[in-house]
Amino acid sequence: MSSFLRRLPAVLAAAALLALGLQTAPAVLAPPTAAAADSFTDDFNGPAGAAADASKWTYETGDNNGNNHERQWYTAGAANGALDGQGHLVITAKRENSGHTCWYGACQYTSARLNTAGKFSQAYGHVETRMKIPRGQGMWPAFWMLGGGNWPTDGEIDVMENIGREPNTVHGTIHGPGYSGAGGIGAAYNGPVFADDFHTYAVDWSPNKIVWSVDGNAYETRTPADLNGNRWVFDHPFYLILNLAVGGDWPGDPDGSTQFPQQLVVDYVHVTTSSTGGSTGRIIGIGGKCVDVPWANPANFTQLQITDCNGNAAQDWTVGGDGTIRALGKCMDVKYSGTADGTPVQMYDCNNSDAQQWVVTAAHDIVNPHANKCLDAAGVSSANGTKLQLWTCTGNVNQKWSVNQ
Repeated sequence: MSSFLRRLPAVLAAAALLALGLQTAPAVLAPPTAAAADSFTDDFNGPAGAAADASKWTYETGDNNGNNHERQWYTAGAANGALDGQGHLVITAKRENSGHTCWYGACQYTSARLNTAGKFSQAYGHVETRMKIPRGQGMWPAFWMLGGGNWPTDGEIDVMENIGREPNTVHGTIHGPGYSGAGGIGAAYNGPVFADDFHTYAVDWSPNKIVWSVDGNAYETRTPADLNGNRWVFDHPFYLILNLAVGGDWPGDPDGSTQFPQQLVVDYVHVTTSSTGGSTGRIIGIGGKCVDVPWANPANFTQLQITDCNGNAAQDWTVGGDGTIRALGKCMDVKYSGTADGTPVQMYDCNNSDAQQWVVTAAHDIVNPHANKCLDAAGVSSANGTKLQLWTCTGNVNQKWSVNQ
């Protein structure tokens, strides 16, 4: 399975600058003081048939009090939610008589629902899972978060939901006072048949903003401006939930076409903290132009450019306490960890390498400590489409950047 990529604290990046022989250590303006760190990781390593780590997860039991008119009975332990011995948690929905009574009579299905309430909760950060969802009418897999027991006042963030009748679509939604249930505020992401393979689902959550992504492609951003005057309640710790529901008002019930058992296979759940209070915004350089991901395409090897500032997510950068600079679910990266003048600066999967470590100095340089070189707009040009590269630090205007503007 995929191993979690550990991030280095920003202080190591500053130390690396010293080790590389800079005569004067730059004063670090960013990342801010609240350092990013791995706050929750579960790679679901363990023997086949074991239950999930009880220090991290609690199995909920019952019929969810009949909410949403779901049809499953959630079971305890490994009966429906077990490790497979290959680095996955497998939540299995079965058509069987559990011996329990649901809201509609004898329960006809079993499944599992796990949460981290009382064991882990967090406000803000990068929340990510990699999973392979089930298929079929009536299936309702979800990875989501709750802000407490008073719903919807305490808030709900749905990182990923799918309903089986929409095999090519996943949803990201927020619920709160005045915008809950069918009135939740969200968006759909249309892609492949998601049940065919593993995909990565994430949110980047900062004060007054949540950004959803699938496989690193950001597709939705929500802020208080989207709430039609209702209260933004995403300002306190939330806990995590993984579940596979069967039936309900939204997906509809299983029918003759639905095959059982069905499985939600979870590769990992990873959460990192993020610096708060002004850590996300534009990076403005020569000619007042913004650092930009061309065509908002975060594919690996996409070389960064400068262009007119336009407020798009492709120009929305998070300077993390881990030394990374991120947008659209990917990291600013020096191609092949190069150190030569002219090495392209690009988008790439975040991987904790030296190529993705940056220090913003008091002189408004953005320095890669590994190369001991600066982020540079090629040719001292401010033209739209000017590519970004590494270059020996010269103090020229094409290497000066205003961060988080």
